Amino acid sequence: MSRPLVCLVIALVLLAGCAKRPVLYPNDHLEEVGVEASRRDIDECMALAEAADLDRNQALEAGKRTAGGAAVGGASGAVAGAFTGRPGFGAAFGAAMGAVGGFFSWLFGASEPDPIFVRYVDTCLAERGYQSIGWK
Repeated sequence: MSRPLVCLVIALVLLAGCAKRPVLYPNDHLEEVGVEASRRDIDECMALAEAADLDRNQALEAGKRTAGGAAVGGASGAVAGAFTGRPGFGAAFGAAMGAVGGFFSWLFGASEPDPIFVRYVDTCLAERGYQSIGWK
């Protein structure tokens, strides 16, 4: 396996562990079932939310992030290119780099979880006796 591919796989694994999850209030139910059971319940509620087809338009979100990154990168690149006498090249290069950055920002979940997803998971947990006090 090539070195860049190994680095990409490691980065994906590390970032997957950074996903936001519900934080539970230490009520009687949580005390009764314990932390390990609550983690399994959170995982199950999150899986149910993923499978629920909540009409989240991921392609639209990816497109918005990519386009936004391209616009900012293009403008920044044009300014930098103007100092070197190559504003067109700078704009094109900046737009390409900005688009890549915007896409990867979406891909790796740099934003908050979808509000409908959060509500679904929180409701699922409440039905099981938990109280979600936020996501972290």
